[in-house]
Amino acid sequence: MKRTLSILGSSGSIGRQTLKVAESCGHKVAALTVNRNAELAEVQARRFRPRLAVAVDEHSAADLRVRLADTGVRVLSGQEGLLEAASLPEADTVVAAIVGIAGLCPTLAAIDCGKRIALANKETLVCAGELVMARAEEKRAEIVPVDSEHSAIFQCLQGCGDRGEVRRLIITASGGPFYGKNREELALVTREQALKHPNWAMGAKITIDSATLMNKGLEFIEAMRLYAMPPEHIQVVVHRESIVHSLVEFEDGAILAQLGSADMCLPIQYALTWPERTAGPAKPLDLLSCPPLTFQKPDPETFRCLGLALECAQRGGTATAILNGANEAAVELFLEDKVSFLDIPRLVEEALDRVPVLDSPGLGDIFNADHAARETVYKSVR
Repeated sequence: MKRTLSILGSSGSIGRQTLKVAESCGHKVAALTVNRNAELAEVQARRFRPRLAVAVDEHSAADLRVRLADTGVRVLSGQEGLLEAASLPEADTVVAAIVGIAGLCPTLAAIDCGKRIALANKETLVCAGELVMARAEEKRAEIVPVDSEHSAIFQCLQGCGDRGEVRRLIITASGGPFYGKNREELALVTREQALKHPNWAMGAKITIDSATLMNKGLEFIEAMRLYAMPPEHIQVVVHRESIVHSLVEFEDGAILAQLGSADMCLPIQYALTWPERTAGPAKPLDLLSCPPLTFQKPDPETFRCLGLALECAQRGGTATAILNGANEAAVELFLEDKVSFLDIPRLVEEALDRVPVLDSPGLGDIFNADHAARETVYKSVR
């Protein structure tokens, strides 16, 4: 089935690879959005000829209007532009690839229109998973995960009519560039070292999250919301080779795994074509050239971000929004060389200690918790 896409975050790694899949598989692009990269947005718009292009930053949008003046592509800016791109009538599928909590409102707007959501923005479910999943059920909007780990679980669950048959979801983690190091070694980590992931080419924020193992903690919380699974039925294992993308264990003891090369084109494509499978640009896995597959326990004490995420998964309420907001702020400061690598979990833990947690929050409570967590982090380093 050919899809018509609105790609929220087309300048990022997932967005660029979505366009690669769209071109290879013949999907149309109705809208694309960027934050500030007007130059890349122009290249993408000229190639795919969407009806709408959005640059969130006002100055970048003004630049993009001039660049696309001869094309007929409409250019919008700001949150209003994002929401229109998410709601565009001719787009049946919205690829939610904006990084951070900024992707929450556009994703909700797409859900309200009954779109299929190809979800690459894990923070949406981390911060407001219960609200998002309830809204999707109400509006009959499909949420199909793009993250390689959750796509793997989603694929392994096909044909499972009764979720009561599932004993465990097993999420694999590469362990990032520093797995096996102690805290003394982590204290010396530089920004450049943290941005060198051993297996995946990703954006800066998610690469740092992978280095701290926060990414795996966020995926743990995301799995709880996406699959309505209690935390005691979810396990994280370190799989350094990044070939097994995740597994599902059933009540009879059988374990199904999804294997593939470290290529995001496959989970992106599956989110677009499910329940069908078609040929595409993903690099096939050659089993005869695979290294031995290994699995190890993670270390949530040394990699404190993972431990904090697991604690917040148990706590619930706005704890997960506080966790995410504080982490986004701390990673931003680390990328600006204003704090150290080990300051990231320290700052997140301070925010969790200082910002009150609310149970059964509404959307406003979630945004308030996110704001308070960020402010707590920023004030700690001023």
